[in-house]
Amino acid sequence: MGDMPHYRRLYMPGGTYFFTVNLRERQSSLLTGEIEKLRAAYATVQKTWPFDTVAICVLPNHLHCTWTLPEGDDRFSTHWRLIRMNFSKSLPNSADLKPGRRKGERGIWQRRFWEHLVEDEEDLQALVDYVHINPVKHGRVEDLNDWPYSSWHRYQKNWPEDGALRFAPLAQRKT
Repeated sequence: MGDMPHYRRLYMPGGTYFFTVNLRERQSSLLTGEIEKLRAAYATVQKTWPFDTVAICVLPNHLHCTWTLPEGDDRFSTHWRLIRMNFSKSLPNSADLKPGRRKGERGIWQRRFWEHLVEDEEDLQALVDYVHINPVKHGRVEDLNDWPYSSWHRYQKNWPEDGALRFAPLAQRKT
């Protein structure tokens, strides 16, 4: 069968993770075009399988986010499978939907997603900044305030006057 890559994920109950989740078609704008359906799928899963969204940014063809899982929960793969499935099922048949490689699969998403277990406060700070700067990085806007699909606005509202703390320390983020 050749050299197939073997993907191993690091599951840490109650961990804080950074994720990148991509659409299969990189030219698609399905995520922002159907943002309310994506938000509904996300909220439905988050209600059933609680997790804290530290930061999130949705672009037309991919999203980045950072989550803290509840104590004892390491099932982020299940959470993502359900979010992606619920979003896919909410869409009408359209040109953006390609047949999947498996029976009954709608080929909207790249099969795999990327995750990184956050190591410490410095790592978290860098990842939150990365999540928020993405619309500028990809040339969608020049000013972060102009991108509506991001937790940047929430961060700005809660930013202390001295600018010292951008988010709660990891130890306080457990849900």
